[in-house]
Amino acid sequence: MASSLAAKMGLNSLRRKQAKNFNVRISTMESDMEFSCEVKWKGKDLFDLVCRTLGLRETWFFGLQYDIKDTVAWLKMDKKVLDQEVPKEEPITLYFLAKFYPENAEEELVQDITQHLFFLQVKRKILEEEIHCPPEASVLLASYAVHAKFGDYDPNIHKPGFLGQEGLLPKRVINLYQMTAEMWEERITACYAEHRGRTRDEAEMEYLKIAQDLDMYGVNYFLIRNKKGTHLLLGVDALGLHIYEPDNRLTPKISFPWNEIRNISYSDKEFTIKPLDKKTNVFKFNSSRLRVNKLILQLCIGNHDLFIRRRRVDSLEVQQMKAQAREERAKKQVERQRLEREKQLREEAERARDEMERRLIQLQDEAHMANEALVRSEQTADLLAEKAQIAEEEAKLLTQKAAEAESEMQRIKMTAIRGQEERRLMEQKMLEAEMLALKMAEESERRAKEAEQLKQDLQEARESEHRAKHKLLEITSRAVYTADNMPADLSFSRENLSFDFKDTDMKRLSMEIEKEKVEYMEKSKHLQEQLNELKTEIESLKLKERETPLDIIHNQNTEQGTSKHSNFKKLTLQSTKSRVAFFEEL
Repeated sequence: MASSLAAKMGLNSLRRKQAKNFNVRISTMESDMEFSCEVKWKGKDLFDLVCRTLGLRETWFFGLQYDIKDTVAWLKMDKKVLDQEVPKEEPITLYFLAKFYPENAEEELVQDITQHLFFLQVKRKILEEEIHCPPEASVLLASYAVHAKFGDYDPNIHKPGFLGQEGLLPKRVINLYQMTAEMWEERITACYAEHRGRTRDEAEMEYLKIAQDLDMYGVNYFLIRNKKGTHLLLGVDALGLHIYEPDNRLTPKISFPWNEIRNISYSDKEFTIKPLDKKTNVFKFNSSRLRVNKLILQLCIGNHDLFIRRRRVDSLEVQQMKAQAREERAKKQVERQRLEREKQLREEAERARDEMERRLIQLQDEAHMANEALVRSEQTADLLAEKAQIAEEEAKLLTQKAAEAESEMQRIKMTAIRGQEERRLMEQKMLEAEMLALKMAEESERRAKEAEQLKQDLQEARESEHRAKHKLLEITSRAVYTADNMPADLSFSRENLSFDFKDTDMKRLSMEIEKEKVEYMEKSKHLQEQLNELKTEIESLKLKERETPLDIIHNQNTEQGTSKHSNFKKLTLQSTKSRVAFFEEL
């Protein structure tokens, strides 16, 4: 069995030697790519090909990583790919990842693609809990990640449940609180809504600016032993070397900045550090394997070179990249301002249109009511005119009857002489006739007054009808005037919204950038207040018994006012010699 396996391996080796090309799969944070490489290619040839494919110029942050036994290794640039301990199965899988981290992402990361790759890598490390992140910072980071993916918050589009399939928080944070997925989404969305107006690149940069202040950001940890045999952790990052206790990866016991280190070397499993201060003795530590020492040395050399490079004048290439990036950002800023202005004009036009429609409906309602009032006035006038005519006819009839009664009374008086009895009867009839005549006269007078009153009512009705017609005419003319005076912006065109990119725009943008620098401290204060507010909101729902050791350590550091940068500054106040002595006594 062993002999057949050896024969098979020998055959594979022979075939590889005979082959002119080999296949490589490069896995980035976004996608996978496959390349056909020549056998003679060195690591740099493959690395440059990947960078050109991605359009990446800030190559010094990145490398090609591969798995080897129970650890990882980085592809060496000056050695042939196939001569290294890469996987033998084709296609050979390599991971394109950030190998070194910037001290200040906003100042150092120039290209958008560089920033985007860092954002994706840091986000994954936080979600997979390779970087410890407190709950309140996790919510704020999640809100920026959502903004980077979905753009500005729109309640009509981003309705409850739209984050249901998004992995935004570490499982440790979710398990630490008695909160449902809806409650987490509500808090993330509340923060997300405040980021309105930012671009994807700005949201990703805000994410990195918060993440770079986390204690474990950019730190590579290795198990080591000092000369006393004490088990410790070595942390290598952009600032220097840090020594931790095995159960506390947040707060280093000692730190050595890169500007205090003169030389780093190893022999077998023993690592030797020579401080810049010649009066200070070298200090040594042991790692678990020789392969780990090689990895530590690579990370130390690369981080030290970048540390020195940051403190020198930028190379011509970097200056050109930064100038190009500033120009592109300026153009994007002007374009965004143009789009914002266009959006604002469109919203104003829509508001004006809605207001005109509302006003038109109101005028239509008023015209309808006035028309109904006019109809009612016309009906009332007709009814009053009819009543007045009837009253006049009744008055005429009563007058006629009164005249007839008067003539009857005269006739009775003339015949009164016919006899005493007849006279008495006549007198009685005459009295009745007089009473009837008086009554008829009173009734006639009353009917006349009533007819006069009806005439007055008819006159008032006609005046009311005239006023209603006048008001309807006024409303109609006002509606026409309003329509004629509607702002021309309602039919906004791209000609009215065009914008030229001129030198004045660049000057204004430069002034805005200077203003942003002045406001940086205020923004930092606002960020801290935002984190404290989030912490206060969810603190009552925390399950204390589920806190991890790192959670407890972080809370203690917060109560003591200890941060990543303040602790580093405090540790480096001591002399190098005293710190070396302290390390050896741990």
